[in-house]
Amino acid sequence: MPAYAIADIKIEDLETYKGYQALTPATIEKYGGRFKVRGGDSEVKEGQWQPGRIVVLEFDDMNALKRWYDSPEYTEARAIRQKAATGSIIFVEGV
Repeated sequence: MPAYAIADIKIEDLETYKGYQALTPATIEKYGGRFKVRGGDSEVKEGQWQPGRIVVLEFDDMNALKRWYDSPEYTEARAIRQKAATGSIIFVEGV
């Protein structure tokens, strides 16, 4: 069953965040992930949500997603993101 990481990121330091952007795609690919959404335009239709940069990643299953997130390669990238941005990330299984 596919699994998704859904992130709503508020970038605070764009120059530092660019370092994260440079490292992350290779880590996602290495663990079998694919970008489904990567910061495109969004429009709030209901509610009060004020999204920042929305990113959706798809992995073959939850185990693959968790292996990527906890991998040494992404741990390095994640530390850069956490210095440059705030936000929320959830993992959810698909159908």
